[in-house]
Amino acid sequence: MQGKEMFHVKRLGQLVVILVSAMLVVPSVAQAQTAKALKIGFVNVQRLLIESPQANAANRALENEFAPRQRDLLAKQKAFKDRADKFQKDGAVMGADERRNAENDLRRDERDLARQVEELREDLNNRKNEELGKLRIDVLREIEGFAKQGGFDLILSDGLYVAPALDVTAQVLQGLQSRTGAPKAPAKP
Repeated sequence: MQGKEMFHVKRLGQLVVILVSAMLVVPSVAQAQTAKALKIGFVNVQRLLIESPQANAANRALENEFAPRQRDLLAKQKAFKDRADKFQKDGAVMGADERRNAENDLRRDERDLARQVEELREDLNNRKNEELGKLRIDVLREIEGFAKQGGFDLILSDGLYVAPALDVTAQVLQGLQSRTGAPKAPAKP
């Protein structure tokens, strides 16, 4: 009898485990069925950073800010080229000291010009990065506002595949445009 009783006790223990497991699973299944569906959207942040009127305004401002230096450098480059051409033409008739001095001046001016070009490039890149950082913050705030206003639970900015129905980039771009009075973006991405 002891063997039979042990069998029944084991069987009863298994039933208790199954019943407890079922009691834990049933409420979570019922809760999942009554939970609202997640509202998910996708935004192409890179597109917003390129196409937004704020991006265009920042690019125009940078062009205006650096245009005088660029014009100055172009004039210096042209003057240097003219001097180098003159040296090539007149170098054969120059004296040795005069030729050496002219070569040294040209090399010095070439290094100075290259340094100025590099400084302009670095300054422009630094300012672009500053403006891009400001723009990125502005775009992310617009996305967050759009998500809250639209009742979104999740907005993604990266994915291997995104169904076109989830892409809300055009709507966010319209929000950015409405803040500047720019023409509206087309409705489709």
